[in-house]
Amino acid sequence: MDPLVRLALATQQLIARTAGTLLAIGFGAFVVYAETERLGDVVLYGALGLFLASLGYRVWQRRRRAVVEETTRLDLELFTHLVVLAYAVVLRTQGGLAGASFPVLYALVMLTASFARPAATVSTVAFAVLLESALTFIAFRGRGNLVEHATLLGVFAFLNMLVFRAEIARIRRVSRQRIETELKKMKEAARSYRLIGAPTSAQERTQQPARDDEERLLRSGVDEIHQAVEFALALLRRTLGLRTAVLLGTDASGQNLHIQELSTSEDAIAPGPFGVRDGIFGAVLSKLEQLSLAGPKSGQHVPYYSRKPAIGSVCCTPLLDHGQPRGLLVVDRESREPFTDEEQTTLANASRYILRAIENERVFVQLERAKVEQGKLYRAANALAAATTEAQVIEAGVNGAREFAAFDFAVVTLFDRSTSEHEICAVSGENSAELVGQRFRHNSGLVSMVVANRHALPYRGDYDPSRQVVFTRRLVPPDMPSLLVLPLLVHERALGTLVLGSRRKGAFGDSVRPTLEVLASHVAVSLANARMLARLEEMATLDGLTGLYNKRALIEVGGQKLKSAKRFQKPLSLLVCDIDHFKKVNDTYGHDVGDVVIKGFADVLKRVKRDTDAVGRFGGEEFVIVCEETDEGGAQLLAERIRTELEAVKFHSELGTLQVTCSVGVAPFGSAGATWEQLFKATDEALYASKRGGRNRVTVWTPRLSGAAA
Repeated sequence: MDPLVRLALATQQLIARTAGTLLAIGFGAFVVYAETERLGDVVLYGALGLFLASLGYRVWQRRRRAVVEETTRLDLELFTHLVVLAYAVVLRTQGGLAGASFPVLYALVMLTASFARPAATVSTVAFAVLLESALTFIAFRGRGNLVEHATLLGVFAFLNMLVFRAEIARIRRVSRQRIETELKKMKEAARSYRLIGAPTSAQERTQQPARDDEERLLRSGVDEIHQAVEFALALLRRTLGLRTAVLLGTDASGQNLHIQELSTSEDAIAPGPFGVRDGIFGAVLSKLEQLSLAGPKSGQHVPYYSRKPAIGSVCCTPLLDHGQPRGLLVVDRESREPFTDEEQTTLANASRYILRAIENERVFVQLERAKVEQGKLYRAANALAAATTEAQVIEAGVNGAREFAAFDFAVVTLFDRSTSEHEICAVSGENSAELVGQRFRHNSGLVSMVVANRHALPYRGDYDPSRQVVFTRRLVPPDMPSLLVLPLLVHERALGTLVLGSRRKGAFGDSVRPTLEVLASHVAVSLANARMLARLEEMATLDGLTGLYNKRALIEVGGQKLKSAKRFQKPLSLLVCDIDHFKKVNDTYGHDVGDVVIKGFADVLKRVKRDTDAVGRFGGEEFVIVCEETDEGGAQLLAERIRTELEAVKFHSELGTLQVTCSVGVAPFGSAGATWEQLFKATDEALYASKRGGRNRVTVWTPRLSGAAA
């Protein structure tokens, strides 16, 4: 981009960012000026109208746009406008800056400290102090309480910031604790219903971030089970005349029982947990058989009451899931009549109903979880399918992996089988940028082993840097307890690897590893497609022998450069080069040597051209160069350099060493032609003038050449 264009864009952006603050400063300066000079009502009311319009626009903008990056700027603009308004109001009241209305500014400072960001608050207070300084020393000739007011404004702003920020932090902390408590309860319930597995460690339990989809799914599953169990317990109470019906579930350790659902008329319920050997619970869980007790001492066997209840009979039924105890259904009533066989059968059926409800919801949650995972995988696959370059594929692959696993470090390596080298193509993570572009030989590290064996490593995702090498002993990833190296397989051939690392232990367990392996296969296929597309594009645009643009591609690129030169009124020149007596080279030395000469000439062109120049082979021994921002003189110098460089090159063959020369035609854009066809025709005329003049020379187009050609 042109430097002037960049400067203009930067200036435009700077003005856009500072316009509001500059307006506030301008209005403040007007307030100072209005105190020193008598102004007419028209001027005052006009300035007031402009000010109110500007203030209203700031309020509207602040309400509409709450982007974090813009909030500080918008706060500063809004509150500096309010400062100007406050000083204008104070100055128009009795006593001015020394009057009773000055505390309005303290209220404004309190408002700023409450709603604005700290940087905006500090800047607003500084603006208020500067405005009062200007009023004190310019309008009032040094008469005022500047030091006192400035001190009070600063102290007031600081104290208010402390108070409000502390209160906001406290509210956030309490809310976060409440949410975490509710989430913990919900997960414990889900875990007891086996909707999710037990955590592998305390660290995983506290550090693993909750995903919104998973949280909503678990909450929905737990609520559905609660409703089904609540209905069953309430129905049992009405049908059997019960005092209490309670469902107790075992925790992950299997040593305690927790109340999962309760229907009772008693207020004195102990919160638990209860030991699996307490009272009637131990007897039932030891034999895994239903047990019924009746008599005056029945209540002594029921631990879930906090005081001695008036219980006449109690019945406890185990909840067996494939022979394993998952909890207890306990019912009691005041009547001393024992539970009949029919009632016990009803309770056994109720326990089976509860188990079926839990199992159905468990299956539903698994299906929904699989559906969510498939949706994420579908979106990741779509993103990968839309990627057309290797860089886009790698970016989409890493972003897709974040949907399934929380990792802190990601690397994509590609394997070059021709050189047996691995290249680190992309890195995501802190303090790892130096790894990008590094190459290393095939070795015994994890990356090399995964490419060779086509299986993910390490087995459980546990990484020990003292025993395991990822890339090489010199190229070391950040120290992380969890690491997974996935092969990028296409038709059982590894194109490279996807390396993921996490600071959390057990981050790549059995729950996420299969999905990540499927994602890695999608990445590999998209990577292969991107490479194929790149090769096809290269074949469509590049000359196979020289690697330069072919005729079609050069005409397209040249046309674009020509339009740019016309739009921005920049110079442009066209060069056409032709190897002298090339047919004689082919006839004498053979076409193989002729190809060597053509490639050698292409190397010369690549060596002398600038990065902005476009070079192409038009066919046979003819080459064309499009030179941006190059006038006739600059193009002639380039042509002479090409001619002398080629003349100095020696080519070797079986018949001996040979040297070739070239003829060059040069034509400037504008005088030689305004279209590609016109410009190329003029350049071709200059080339043939070089041929007629004895070859091995450069000719610049002039109108006389067109006449001669005609």
